Amino acid sequence: MPIAAIDSLILLLSQSTSTTISETLSLLATSTSTLKHAIPNPISLSAGTDLFQRYLITTLQRPERPPHPSDSHGHDLRALRNHLLSNGRLFVQRAKESRAAIARFGKSFVRDGSVVLTNGGSRVVGALLKAAAEDREGSVRFRVIYVLGQCAPGGEVEGAGIVRELRRSGVPVATVPEAAVAYSMGKVDVVIVGAEGVVENGGVISRLGTFQIGVLARSAGKPFYVVAESHKFVRLYPLGQYDLPIEQKVVDFTTVVAGDEEGGRGDEAPGEVRQERWTAETPVVKERREYFGEMESTGVQVEVGAGGGAGGGGRHDAVDFTPPDLITALITESGVLTPSAVSEELIKIWY
Repeated sequence: MPIAAIDSLILLLSQSTSTTISETLSLLATSTSTLKHAIPNPISLSAGTDLFQRYLITTLQRPERPPHPSDSHGHDLRALRNHLLSNGRLFVQRAKESRAAIARFGKSFVRDGSVVLTNGGSRVVGALLKAAAEDREGSVRFRVIYVLGQCAPGGEVEGAGIVRELRRSGVPVATVPEAAVAYSMGKVDVVIVGAEGVVENGGVISRLGTFQIGVLARSAGKPFYVVAESHKFVRLYPLGQYDLPIEQKVVDFTTVVAGDEEGGRGDEAPGEVRQERWTAETPVVKERREYFGEMESTGVQVEVGAGGGAGGGGRHDAVDFTPPDLITALITESGVLTPSAVSEELIKIWY
């Protein structure tokens, strides 16, 4: 998602009619805010697009060719815009290449005869596992336990595509529900998961259920690795599950019984207790809301369909926070990091 959003910003920049660099950067900021508010969980998108904007501003501060006094204003603007586009495309190219780099680093963590447990629909996890299978020269010697969650709005369970690809590559894959993670952990040698965002304290924000996998892996003494691209390193410092700067729908306390006179849909038997939608809000950390931008500050109006927007969504797009003490190491395109090294890596990336 972050790369697709950055691609759209580059396309916008290429078609922009702005007459100054200030207008151009303002347009990028407003458009980024629009993208963030159009999805329920903008954490990974925010990390990528904000880093992209920071990268462009840095390139403006260090232009490849300083403007010549004889250049006209129009020529300067065109040259600077082309400079931004060139560096923007370079940023996207490096971001896309990072997946293959992580697969090269991470495949060595998949040992012969091992059983890997994973969850979610992380493409970088899928690329790592496929690279490990191909590295065995056709003789597959590891297996995968894939934890599948709820169906996405499109109707397919998240991760189903990766399961198909692995099986076609000859990797034996067992799919289990989220309730069977503890039962399956005794067969597992290593846990490898993806992330929506890597935060300042070395923890990760990932698909709902990742935290419980980390807890169970720690209890069973299994190594727990996280694979994530550097454009998912995000300047957040959550203190716990309810300290994330997004609104989620996870738990709903209610006294309403479906089928009763008030609150029922009318299609259940009287007294039937239906499965509730996950509708409680995770408290919003107000001091962090400026990270995602406020609609009021930009004047942007975003219309979203049912289940979209900053407050929409259900369990299929919910996330949780896995603290750094549960993580063995993070595998990035820059190499393998301990959770304690994340803050230093963030400084390198942003400054």
